[in-house]
Amino acid sequence: MVLLSMMIPPFALLRGDDGAAVVIVALAAVVGALVGVKGKFARIRRRKLESGEEKREMYIPITSMSGSSRSSGFTQPGGAAAHIHPIAVLWFAVWMIIAVVALVWMAMRSEATQQDALVLWGLFWFVVLMAVGFTFLFSLKVADQWDRVIVLRLGKFHAVRQPGVFWLVPFVDTVAKWIDTRVHTTDLTAEETLTKDTVPVDVDAIMFWLVYDPKKAALEVEKYENAVTWAAQTALRDLIGKTMLAELLVGRDVLDKQLQEIIDARTEPWGVSVQSVEIREIKIPGELQDTMSRQAQAERERQARVILGESEKQIAKSFAEAAEMYVDNPTALHLRAMNMLFEGLKEKGSLMIIPSSAIDSMNIGVIGGLAALGKVKDDLTTIGGK
Repeated sequence: MVLLSMMIPPFALLRGDDGAAVVIVALAAVVGALVGVKGKFARIRRRKLESGEEKREMYIPITSMSGSSRSSGFTQPGGAAAHIHPIAVLWFAVWMIIAVVALVWMAMRSEATQQDALVLWGLFWFVVLMAVGFTFLFSLKVADQWDRVIVLRLGKFHAVRQPGVFWLVPFVDTVAKWIDTRVHTTDLTAEETLTKDTVPVDVDAIMFWLVYDPKKAALEVEKYENAVTWAAQTALRDLIGKTMLAELLVGRDVLDKQLQEIIDARTEPWGVSVQSVEIREIKIPGELQDTMSRQAQAERERQARVILGESEKQIAKSFAEAAEMYVDNPTALHLRAMNMLFEGLKEKGSLMIIPSSAIDSMNIGVIGGLAALGKVKDDLTTIGGK
């Protein structure tokens, strides 16, 4: 549509239309060209947004037992036309207006002076200025702060463009890939993967990684995003297969570190560095959960019985040591027995059963009789006072 709009003014001049008609046609051509450029830019932006949504939703779960797997990759748009900056569109519009105005002015001069050569010169400058405009549109590039642009010259690596404004040589330079150097997050899911003790588990993890060498990421691997994801998925499944279920449940920190080192070693030749891998969730079958719950309960009961037995042993040992001390000291044993009796009789309504041997050894009968006589005396005193 842009090229068609640009060809309208020259055809109008060749038909011999007057200056006003040419001006109107030129303005219509400018508007049509701007609309065409805007539509093209909108389509490019839409593709980029769709690509970004695919990137955010991308994950590649692995199903090792059912044999089914699904994956959705994403690609970044490349080439000169894929990243047209608004500044380039603005300059293209400016040069297009200049070209049309120059053409109209030359046409009006030719009509006023009756010199047909001026029309040809106007067409010449129109083509030249439009070529300059298209050069600005496709050669002027602006990279964001997080972007690194891989530029090829005649098919060979030329440079890694840093953030800011840069130019491409028309028909010579091409953009191989725009590399995003920010930290990426990738979901890792391993479904029904067998552990070392043949227990199927579902593991959900997340990986944080970034591109530290854009040149390697663009030239050493076709699609570094998919390659990193597949390498991480394979490493996760391999690590689960080499780990016991108990270690998988209680040693997440160790597994995170091992997984990060394994993936980083695989992706380092591609210019990608894995910063961390975190296992978020581990799911085991429901039947196994019930079995593990019963096992844990039985283990707690066993520990409780062991602790109770150890306590009984300690108590028995303490009694044995006390008995050895009382053997050679009957007076201490007598005092201890009386103390225990006193502590028991302090409670109201208490009933104590005492062996007869203890009564004989401690003269409890005499003591009880004296206590009873004392109580009777107190009662008589109280009655006499009344």
